[in-house]
Amino acid sequence: MIMMVIRIDSQLHAPMYFFLFHLSFIDICYASVTVPKMLQNFLAERKTISINGCFVKNFFFLLLGGAEVFILTAMAYDRYAAICQPLNYVGTMNKQVCYQLLGGSWAAGFLYALSNTLSLLSLHFCSFNLINHFSCEPPPLLLLACSGTLTSKAVLVAFVVIFGTLSFLLTLVSYIHIIYTILRIQSMEGRRKVFSTCSSHLMVVILYYGTGFFRYMKLTSEALSYIDRTIAIQYSILTPMLNPIIYSLKK
Repeated sequence: MIMMVIRIDSQLHAPMYFFLFHLSFIDICYASVTVPKMLQNFLAERKTISINGCFVKNFFFLLLGGAEVFILTAMAYDRYAAICQPLNYVGTMNKQVCYQLLGGSWAAGFLYALSNTLSLLSLHFCSFNLINHFSCEPPPLLLLACSGTLTSKAVLVAFVVIFGTLSFLLTLVSYIHIIYTILRIQSMEGRRKVFSTCSSHLMVVILYYGTGFFRYMKLTSEALSYIDRTIAIQYSILTPMLNPIIYSLKK
């Protein structure tokens, strides 16, 4: 519905809604990678998935997750340009820049997914494997490998740290400038109106980064598997479901 409204209403053909359109598309695909198989397993007596199918699901899960992280960063930059540099906003966030930011987000997600999937393909898995999870993500797959996983763990952690830290720092710097600009506004009503333009995005960023970082920076613990699955539900199912609700509540 959000995608349809943004496409139909010409007043919503602005950079913020351009990114929201693609964020909504990613959320649809993101949940579709995990939820159908999970629902099938709820009803099936024998819960199985082929190794090739598992790797394919892993690739698209990482691709969409990585792209979403950088689209959220692009949206933070858009809010920075709108609030901190309003006179130059039209020139700063022109159509070419928007498409470059979108293309860069997908390219980063593709590199992240390809590197981690190739590192998993180099591992040897035993004949019988039980995934203690509802999806094919790197952390539970690494626990099943019979061969050494040091290289695969190093690749995963390196990309999480580099891409995650880069996107988080860019988002953080944008919001530091935004908060500084808001504090300089004299009237409380003016502060409220300006903050309302980025509050939805800030809520989504906190939900996504908080759970994603916690899960992917802890690769070896099996004792907290129940907590791990609960956290994975947050960033892979609940966050894509909450995103359209949070953005739709914005006035």
